[in-house]
Amino acid sequence: MLYAVICTDIAEGMPIRQANRPAHLEWLKAAGGRMKIAGPFLSGDGQAMTGSLLVVEAADITEAREFLATDPYALAGLFSAVDIKPWRWVVGQPAEA
Repeated sequence: MLYAVICTDIAEGMPIRQANRPAHLEWLKAAGGRMKIAGPFLSGDGQAMTGSLLVVEAADITEAREFLATDPYALAGLFSAVDIKPWRWVVGQPAEA
């Protein structure tokens, strides 16, 4: 099943984000096919990252939570909130999905 994950950064979280970004990007790459899409939310002017959107594949919500807990951003305390919702890909789905 797919899960949409909406992460909101803590106020003034940019130093945490910057310090952990290389490890986070490696974590995303290491996830392989279970990571369907990922990218940051941006401030209104597009200059600062304020959170993250991920779509991950997992057997169930427990597996999704366990996987997401290993994100270097989560381990560093970057997020003030994480919302995980079951999700169905309808439009724009890649051929291999």
